[in-house]
Amino acid sequence: MVLESGVVFRIPETTTSWPWPRKINPHYEEVKAESEAWFRSFEAFTPEAQRAFDLCDYSLLASLSHTTATKEQLRTACDLMNLFFIFDEYTDNETPDVVRQYAEIVKDALRDPFKPRPDNEVVLGAVAQFWALGIKTSSITSQKRVVETFGRYMDSVVSQSEDRQQCYSRNVEDYLKIRRLTIGTDPSYAMLELGYDLPNEVFYHPTVVNLRRLACEMIMLDNVRPSAVSRVGTLNSPPDLASYNKEQASEEFPHNILVCVMNERKVDLASALLWVEDFHHSISAKFLRLWEEIPTWGPGIDDIASLYLEGIANSVRSNDCWNFESVRYFGANGKAIQQHRMVTLMPKRLTMDQPLLIHAQQ
Repeated sequence: MVLESGVVFRIPETTTSWPWPRKINPHYEEVKAESEAWFRSFEAFTPEAQRAFDLCDYSLLASLSHTTATKEQLRTACDLMNLFFIFDEYTDNETPDVVRQYAEIVKDALRDPFKPRPDNEVVLGAVAQFWALGIKTSSITSQKRVVETFGRYMDSVVSQSEDRQQCYSRNVEDYLKIRRLTIGTDPSYAMLELGYDLPNEVFYHPTVVNLRRLACEMIMLDNVRPSAVSRVGTLNSPPDLASYNKEQASEEFPHNILVCVMNERKVDLASALLWVEDFHHSISAKFLRLWEEIPTWGPGIDDIASLYLEGIANSVRSNDCWNFESVRYFGANGKAIQQHRMVTLMPKRLTMDQPLLIHAQQ
């Protein structure tokens, strides 16, 4: 479907009535400085690309998402965010074979973060060794779940690269299945457990599983904003609403719900946005109904379960706030766009080799 640039679209307001308000970890500024200095030491990007990476402020996302974490645990969450985004940056335009190779390197480093990395290895292995520091302040169960969930996330990115190579466009149902993994919420939710051992009876309880899935889906949809910030390569597998404008402008073969809806339902972008907004509201309503059905597991366990589930619910708010507060999707215009909700479709580009700059209504 071909769309003309310059067309103005309104971003749906999906979290206006979300009961969980914005909060931020009090250690944000201090830990952000430490994590960013550590990451810059790898020299994973050119100076220009590193500046663009820093402006996205992935430590802000971690700090909005992990509001009660200790300073040490927040550092682990911030470092993980850096790994998320550099992995996606390094794999975004690679073949499935290369993506699979990189995924195995990261898996190996997470399984044994103290193992020396080969001198000629891609920097991803060294970055993944953040976990050597992280496990020192992480519960036993969280250690297992971080490694397992990040492994599944990387496998899903391999599948995404296969779709890209084959120019394969999924239908909405199949897209949602893979996007629940490529969005990366499962490893992020595992970070919520760093300070306690969440029992399996809570983690695998059907109500908890469904709350996790519904929160993930809301985050996926909130990310479908038709605007995007400057990029170096891609700088992450972005939220769908936020990433659509970038993808259509750069002629990428999109991993995006809006494109799936337009193709499957034979509708234009405006209609697809309305569909996403309605779908989001239905998911939000399901989440809030299910929230009232959270069971009790007894003294002690209930307190841990409450911490975990509050973190899940807060993730919907934190991701939405970061979409606007970071420059990743809307540049310096994020706060204004959060209020007036209007963005302009970016002009088409025929190459992915140059940075893609933001176009947003003032």
